[in-house]
Amino acid sequence: MYLKLFYCDQHHFPLAAGHKFPLAKYRLLREELSADEGFEFHAAPLAKREDVLRVHTLEYADGFLNGNLPTGVMRRIGFPWSKELVTRTLASAGSTMQAVREALVSGMAGTLAGGTHHAFRGEGSGFCVFNDLALAIEDTRLRTAIRRIAIIDLDVHQGDGTAAIFAGDPAVFTLSVHGRKNFPFRKQQSKLDIELEDGTEDAEYLARVESALAAVWEFEPELVLYQSGVDGLKSDRLGRLALTADGLRQRDESVIEEVIRRGIPLAITLGGGYSDPIELTVKAHANTFRIASRIHRR
Repeated sequence: MYLKLFYCDQHHFPLAAGHKFPLAKYRLLREELSADEGFEFHAAPLAKREDVLRVHTLEYADGFLNGNLPTGVMRRIGFPWSKELVTRTLASAGSTMQAVREALVSGMAGTLAGGTHHAFRGEGSGFCVFNDLALAIEDTRLRTAIRRIAIIDLDVHQGDGTAAIFAGDPAVFTLSVHGRKNFPFRKQQSKLDIELEDGTEDAEYLARVESALAAVWEFEPELVLYQSGVDGLKSDRLGRLALTADGLRQRDESVIEEVIRRGIPLAITLGGGYSDPIELTVKAHANTFRIASRIHRR
């Protein structure tokens, strides 16, 4: 059974030379995985304005879509505004929404983008414009009877926007395992936050993740969204942890195996990865989806 993956790397947007955002990794990741059997690739549909407005404020959503946001707001996001960025943002959100819809049908699907967990209802931050995780959850609740949903966020940066969006919602369990001293420096409160010190290595990291996952299973979700950032690698320029590729592999196996064993639909998003060279990030992301494909085909 092929694992369906949704992509939006065909939608480029202009960035200055030397910008920290690794735009090339999305195309490189699809190229890496295209050589493998077991995947079925689909271009992402664009999220619609009404999808965005289920999560984001009218002023912020329309301000971005129409190019009217103040300079300071765009600076906080970290990108210069462009029509191409609007298209890319809507495709990234649409990709996650479609991956969740597919997961509810086949048990598992993924997006080769997304995980934009720093976007709040009324502002973006940290390379995140719209919160694709929140958009997909609201789309699910609109279309289905599913109510109990968990986000397993293992990006090295706290999913602060997601935590804030669902802070008062007992039906959404937000788990974030992240660096204590890393961005964002003003943390929000997830349902469960696990904070790691700089330089944390595989053994401690895996033990802390395993312990945190117990709370997710106790919540008994009907759907899981896995933000599978790989910026915990020791080679990552922004990560500040000391994880190995094998440590991330064990992490992914632990999460994906257990979600599927419990019969819970699973949608996997990318999240961060800023290694130098970029190929280390691409390989780590590819490993996540290769593990998922292997488990999916059983």
